[in-house]
Amino acid sequence: MRTWNRQKGLTLISMVIVLAVLGFFAYAAMKLIPAYTEYFGVVKSMKAVADAPRSAELPVEEIRRDLQLNYSVQYVDDGTVPPNGVKIETAGGGKRLHIFYDKIIPFMYNISLLVHFDHTENLSHEST
Repeated sequence: MRTWNRQKGLTLISMVIVLAVLGFFAYAAMKLIPAYTEYFGVVKSMKAVADAPRSAELPVEEIRRDLQLNYSVQYVDDGTVPPNGVKIETAGGGKRLHIFYDKIIPFMYNISLLVHFDHTENLSHEST
């Protein structure tokens, strides 16, 4: 009886295909990670403003100003969150800070990635 020795492993073409797929996803991650890092900076800024004393009593203009100050600490670009993307909502007898914005990231050629960010933070109800 004769046994055939078979080689196991990837051929050159399959290796190139695997590397191309991995490269595509690595490139997408390199484009998306800075946008998400910036979003986490926006969330940290929102939490800092929400935790401030009497934040529920502040007008929207002062909250926007405080957010802009915190953005510079968190390395958030000035044009990332548009002014109309910051809302103060009243729900259940309390106030909430709601920020929403879209970010368009050029990907390749005429293809872009659209990422939608939306976060709500309860404003503190303490009065000190």
